[in-house]
Amino acid sequence: MTQPLHTANLLDPPLELPCGAVIKNRLIKSAMSDSLADGEGNPTEAQSRLYERWAEGVIGLSVIGEVQVDPRFPEKPGNLVLTNQSNLKDLQMLTSRASINDAHIWPQLGHAGGLAYKLLSQPKGPSPLKISEFECAGMSEKEVSLLPDVYARAAKIAKKTGFTGVQIHAGHGFLLSQFLSPLFNHRKDQYGGSIQARSRIVIEIIEKVRDAVGGTFPIGIKMNSSDQLEGGLSQDDALEVIRILNKTSIDLIEISGGSYFPGAKSSSDSASSGPYFIDFAIKAKSLTSIPLVVTGGFKKREQVIDALSINAADSIGLGRALILRPDLPNEWIDGEGVTPRFPKFKSPPQGGITAWYTMLLTAIANDNEREFNLELLPAIQAYENRDKARVMRWQAKYQL
Repeated sequence: MTQPLHTANLLDPPLELPCGAVIKNRLIKSAMSDSLADGEGNPTEAQSRLYERWAEGVIGLSVIGEVQVDPRFPEKPGNLVLTNQSNLKDLQMLTSRASINDAHIWPQLGHAGGLAYKLLSQPKGPSPLKISEFECAGMSEKEVSLLPDVYARAAKIAKKTGFTGVQIHAGHGFLLSQFLSPLFNHRKDQYGGSIQARSRIVIEIIEKVRDAVGGTFPIGIKMNSSDQLEGGLSQDDALEVIRILNKTSIDLIEISGGSYFPGAKSSSDSASSGPYFIDFAIKAKSLTSIPLVVTGGFKKREQVIDALSINAADSIGLGRALILRPDLPNEWIDGEGVTPRFPKFKSPPQGGITAWYTMLLTAIANDNEREFNLELLPAIQAYENRDKARVMRWQAKYQL
């Protein structure tokens, strides 16, 4: 049944960012690690087609997850990399196809830090740490001080190759999230201690990126509402980060939560039937004039309408719903109440659901999702084997 026009209009209005850029509607494809690069940090035909599919589906903004600023600390060997070794022509092909229909396409500038892929990295976080099977070295003060320039160089490449903005990744347990979290950040210098000090490197990166890309190029950030880990970033500290970000030139703040820390329960694997972070988003909205996106747990059109109608956020981030139905924004904006059919998995291993969805992404990127029939365990095996097959290419490219 078609919804009343006034509710459809909540999804359709453009969102103007502080820098002056305009996102054409209120639906965003949040960052997911699609793992579709070529094993040397460059985009592939399949990856370009995937983001073209979402642009065809009328998404306002797509964010490419886990685009690495330093190949020594990748999340996975299927990540894109933005450095002076990047293939600019292939990146331009990706962005030209991903930006049809006036869609925005942003890379999520990331550094895995202590969660870097161990077959390619010697992980380093804010502090040396060993918790159960998790172990990483700590960064020196000089290494930390170089990070803003590393992010700024990646942002300049993004702008040069046709990306329409960038998102700085400070969530989900990766490096900048680790700096914000007292569980990971035990530093005694200017980058550790109070939440203001733990935020320092994030603010320095924002300032350097802004200098690199200019005042009219969008810069977003993704951050946790909490780490959902004992001793991690609390909601009170996360709200203080919102206050701090409000004084910067950031154009869009995306709220999520949780961590890929070993043993942590993923929010996206939750059995919850509703959005996860609405209450936090409402509090955050009162602390900032910067447009806010809330991501996590949105499965139904009415959930999106409800969040927008109570002004919990300015836009809604969607993830797995857009894997199940890449054309969902077009349907929802047209007033159709279609709900994706989410599969249910019995006792999945950690990371298994993510692997299944990532392999479905691969099918979409090859326009053959109708033939996708992998069960959970074969999907996990295919996902892991693909990453391992790329290790030698990555090592050769970056001389690791």
